Amino acid sequence: MSQLTTVDATFLNAETSTTHAHIAGLGVLDPATCPGGRLTVAAVARLVRERAHLAALPLRQRLAQVPLGLDVPYWEDDPHFDPERHIFEIGLPAPGNAAQLSEAVAMLHERPLDRDRPLWEIALIQGLEGGRCAVYVKAHHAAIDGVLAAETLAALLDLSPEPRELPADDAAPQRAPGALSMFSTGLLKAATHPLRSALSVARTAPHLDEIPGVMQLPGAGLVSHAVQGVLRRDGGPRVPRVSAPPTSFNQPIGRRRAVAYGELDLADVKEIRTALGGSVNDVVMALCATALRQWLDKRGELPDGPLVAGVPVSLRKDGRENDPGNQVSIMTAPLATHLADPAERYAAVRRDMELGKRRFAAGSGAWLRELTGLMPAPLMGPLARMAMSVVPSLDLRPMNLIISNVPGPQFPLYLSGARVLGYYPISVITDISGGLNITVFSYDGKVDIGIVACRDLVPNPSELIDHLTDALDELRALARE
Repeated sequence: MSQLTTVDATFLNAETSTTHAHIAGLGVLDPATCPGGRLTVAAVARLVRERAHLAALPLRQRLAQVPLGLDVPYWEDDPHFDPERHIFEIGLPAPGNAAQLSEAVAMLHERPLDRDRPLWEIALIQGLEGGRCAVYVKAHHAAIDGVLAAETLAALLDLSPEPRELPADDAAPQRAPGALSMFSTGLLKAATHPLRSALSVARTAPHLDEIPGVMQLPGAGLVSHAVQGVLRRDGGPRVPRVSAPPTSFNQPIGRRRAVAYGELDLADVKEIRTALGGSVNDVVMALCATALRQWLDKRGELPDGPLVAGVPVSLRKDGRENDPGNQVSIMTAPLATHLADPAERYAAVRRDMELGKRRFAAGSGAWLRELTGLMPAPLMGPLARMAMSVVPSLDLRPMNLIISNVPGPQFPLYLSGARVLGYYPISVITDISGGLNITVFSYDGKVDIGIVACRDLVPNPSELIDHLTDALDELRALARE
């Protein structure tokens, strides 16, 4: 039995009719090596049933609510758990192309998860051209972060079409505490909340200028550095106070989603990194800067200054790899979409990312956990939803979009005997973070790209996939000069 962290609970509480806090992945597979040459719901359900105890995602656990909402929920094993209740199959009409698959995934991504059951589902999508199939795997962000998602994939996938030997599942079913126990613990936490909140404020004050949006408020930087001076603490390099400019995807989002996916050659990305310096992530950010510049310029919307990108950062380090719940924060960095020269743009992206990482490393990176801990549990939901509506209405833009880069294995993997040809992350959009999210995952010599957007704001995100391809050609030419 474990309890959600305040960060986990925030992902639950932030959900509205237009914002769903689940993350997903689209895997395209070749089923030729499956038994019978076809991947089936029964085979995937059997895989989940046999390996649920190995997965970091609580595949068998559901939420157990605390009476009167006095505390954040607990996880407990679902006594009615049946993998086949979470797995279903759909078919694409001929010809089963990429555009049709993107449309199907967009519709699946619009649907919220049922909170009365374990917070995940899998859609097996048949009928792709070339004899391929796909799986769309969705899980709630309250249950999993990026690192845990990778660990869950590792538990479900194999290195060959033949399944590997598995350790036995000898764990006893986990049940949440009784209602009276949860109620009394909630009362105790409510009584001590003012003290814990005061400590959180003290820990957060030196890092105000790390918090997206807050760092743009007048005086935030001065307060942060004044507290650092009192504490004789070096807060690290000052991050430039860059406001996120208005764009067409920084408006209130609607219910509908648009999805696109594609891939780039990882060898090309590494060639650019070697020639121009920096990291693979710097190259990815520069590619996104160029693609977004082209997209905005095409519509006559290119701002005079840089966009601001939110970049998720894992806090799982220093022996904390096995900590439960979300261990994630976010940093912001300017994205030099305003620079026309490719060399200058790449240099600016590399410089700004380095500065942002140095500033983030100088702090605890735990401001998200501290902020979410400031709110009493009974008020977390209303306050989170109020923030989701108030921040956009005040025309505050902490960032323009989220860009995430997740490293993956550089060898082929198999799901129930089917070879995984590509894996494309499909993440979250919100009014605060922007109606566009670009996530990339390196796998088996490729950089797999997943884009999700509000359909009302960015109806055809596949344009950005084309622009990313153009951006790679541009940087590759620059690297070879």
